[in-house]
Amino acid sequence: IGPLFLLIFVCIECVFLAKFQKVKLPWNEIIMNLNSGHILLWLFRGGELYVFYLVYTNFSFQLLDKWHYGWYFGFAFIAWDFCFYWLHRLHHKIKLLWFVHEVHHQAEHFNISLGIRNSWFSSITSIPFFLPLAIIGVNTETFLMVSSVHYFIQFYNHNAIVKRSGFLEIFMVTPALHKVHHAVNPEYIDKNCGGTFNIWDRIFGTYQAQIEEVPLELGLKTKYSSNNPFWINIVPFKKNKIIHEKYADNIIWFIASLITFLHLVIYIRMESSDTNLYLMVLVFSSIFISTIAIGGIISEKKWGFKLWLIVVFGINWVNVVLSEYDGLLLTCSSALVLFTVFYHFLKK
Repeated sequence: IGPLFLLIFVCIECVFLAKFQKVKLPWNEIIMNLNSGHILLWLFRGGELYVFYLVYTNFSFQLLDKWHYGWYFGFAFIAWDFCFYWLHRLHHKIKLLWFVHEVHHQAEHFNISLGIRNSWFSSITSIPFFLPLAIIGVNTETFLMVSSVHYFIQFYNHNAIVKRSGFLEIFMVTPALHKVHHAVNPEYIDKNCGGTFNIWDRIFGTYQAQIEEVPLELGLKTKYSSNNPFWINIVPFKKNKIIHEKYADNIIWFIASLITFLHLVIYIRMESSDTNLYLMVLVFSSIFISTIAIGGIISEKKWGFKLWLIVVFGINWVNVVLSEYDGLLLTCSSALVLFTVFYHFLKK
């Protein structure tokens, strides 16, 4: 359900920005944000939780066992944010970690969809930073719950509607403060690394409010642009970050990305139920291949649209036969597929 709510929030923000603030929306970037990292990120997120569980089960000192749950949860909530601060700060300081985190900073516009834009590998590089919680005695269920709350807050902190947050600016990371973090001006580089609370930035010297005379320039120092989900995750590791590609700018890849996102929602719902494991593997594989196909569509490769059609029609048909899909989501997906096919051939 989580990703579906995120998609709804993104749509609400887009409508508000376009209708009431008359903002010209960067649709290519928004769709790329939605389609950038979640394909492998969700798989590796499961691995991150499993490693946390193993460490908690085998190496925990269980120091919190006798605590009242209120204190226990409060400690876990604050300690998680402290760990995230150092995770985030070191992802800006250590080159290999920066190559992973760079995906999040490639975008040049600040909006809720940016909160979803992450590298395929970000869950892997996050693992060491949260293991101290497991060793101290934070159990896996609490870790997952605390993580979910913090990530939701961070998602909110990427919204473009709220300009100032009043007294919350004193102790919390807000959209205004986090927008500063995304700026490449010398005054703002590597500032505001906190996730939920800005107290860590204040203590460790990385706090920075926006300077009125210094307008924010978002993105990367060395700018390179791609709407290909494969390239945005791989290029940061290359020495030469110039991308020699032309990009399609039409509704086909927009709809294709949306359908892939719907399939992700279906996959996550299946993951939380007693769905057949082989079917889950099939759906996950289709999502991954669809992402590669979308890269082909964006790059105007002939194989891109064909591969995407084969995968999407195939996975829809399999799930109709097995009656495993949610009916409404399947109907939406199928309708969008047909629309995309008709549009593609009519445009020809």
